[in-house]
Amino acid sequence: MNQRLNDKPCGGNDGQKRGLQKPERLDWRLRRFDELPSRQLYAILAARLEVFVVEQNCPYQDLDGLDSIARHLSAWTSRGELAAYARILPPETRFEQPSIGRVLTVFPRRRSGLGIELMHRAIAAAAEAFPGHDVRISAQRYLQEFYRRLGFEIDSQPYLEDGIPHVEMQLPVERARRETNQATDGST
Repeated sequence: MNQRLNDKPCGGNDGQKRGLQKPERLDWRLRRFDELPSRQLYAILAARLEVFVVEQNCPYQDLDGLDSIARHLSAWTSRGELAAYARILPPETRFEQPSIGRVLTVFPRRRSGLGIELMHRAIAAAAEAFPGHDVRISAQRYLQEFYRRLGFEIDSQPYLEDGIPHVEMQLPVERARRETNQATDGST
């Protein structure tokens, strides 16, 4: 059965205004699953459910068995609220290369530049943890330009994943290495 691929997530909130927030110093944390305090894990899973299931109106099994082997990058406000999150998987799990997924910023913080900072930090974390590898993502098609600006290149034909059009994209190892150098220089 052929399904039409479009460039928007199913059931998205395109008509809603994005809540812009003034910059706030965030506490960035990179942890393995067993290092996540239960309240932070709960906040992360609740945000993933809100963004990927509720907002996009696309029911799917978010808990895929890979969280326990992932590194979890998160940004927290001074009030202990989750602002942004990404999951970094090792090579030979979802893809041959290490990958970044479950990328999100909470609704009030979108369109503030936080997503770019999150991805710079996630790329640097992946490159540091798994040196010498390209970094791979499965990107929703409507976000492919966002990821292209970060250096990712489309590496597949469009396909449906959980009812949403996606493309696979890859960041060459040289670019990932630069992100690591920028992060250690403090210039991200």
